[in-house]
Amino acid sequence: MKRIDFLRKSFGSLGAVAIAVPLITACKEDDIVANTTTTTTSGTVDTTVTPSSCSVTNSETEGPFPTKSPATLVIKDITSDRTGTPLTINIVIRNVNNSCNILANAITDIWHCDAAGEYSEYGGTGMQKTNYTSVHFLRGRQTTDSTGVASFKSIYPGWYSGRAPHIHVHVYNASGTSLLVTQIAFPENISAVVYAQGVYASHGQADTKNATDNVFGDGFTNEMSTVTGSVADGYVLVHTIYVKA
Repeated sequence: MKRIDFLRKSFGSLGAVAIAVPLITACKEDDIVANTTTTTTSGTVDTTVTPSSCSVTNSETEGPFPTKSPATLVIKDITSDRTGTPLTINIVIRNVNNSCNILANAITDIWHCDAAGEYSEYGGTGMQKTNYTSVHFLRGRQTTDSTGVASFKSIYPGWYSGRAPHIHVHVYNASGTSLLVTQIAFPENISAVVYAQGVYASHGQADTKNATDNVFGDGFTNEMSTVTGSVADGYVLVHTIYVKA
């Protein structure tokens, strides 16, 4: 079975845990960038300006490898034993139901694959070649602070056939009610630089572009991250997710 076909079927089978959020027209990319800018390589985020207009970020499938027990993984540094180019991840959560102001105390789960394109907590057969069922790398949970930011330390995600590079995100309110499942896309020019060096080089360049990715088929403008930095110094990702809370 092709990986894309598997993901299509996975979306249906995960209906009980995926969030039924309407696919509303995306915010303009310049709105996102203007209001979530990095000011230093340590990942400082400016959230003082409220966007003039916004819409709920696209909902997406959790995919075949969601975190099994996310409440047990309240950690900021999710790198574990994985090697790769350092990546600081800053996710800003804003509430469409409150004039797009920031949303503090939002529980934010993320997970992504390693440099070889594989996930922890799964494996051994089929799509996942290596058995990683007993480890939990590149998965974590943080709660947004008073400025609406949830931050993580990780590595730049790898890729696997049929998918463009991405990070999975599941957002809940402070009471644990699910608000949105979505994904974060990456600028292709930066991914190309990362994948040409280090532990990524043996895996090569991603075989799928954002525009031809099946999961991003409904558009990825409001799922595209802003990434700054370098291979030498590491990268900083900033991304705003809009929810109804």
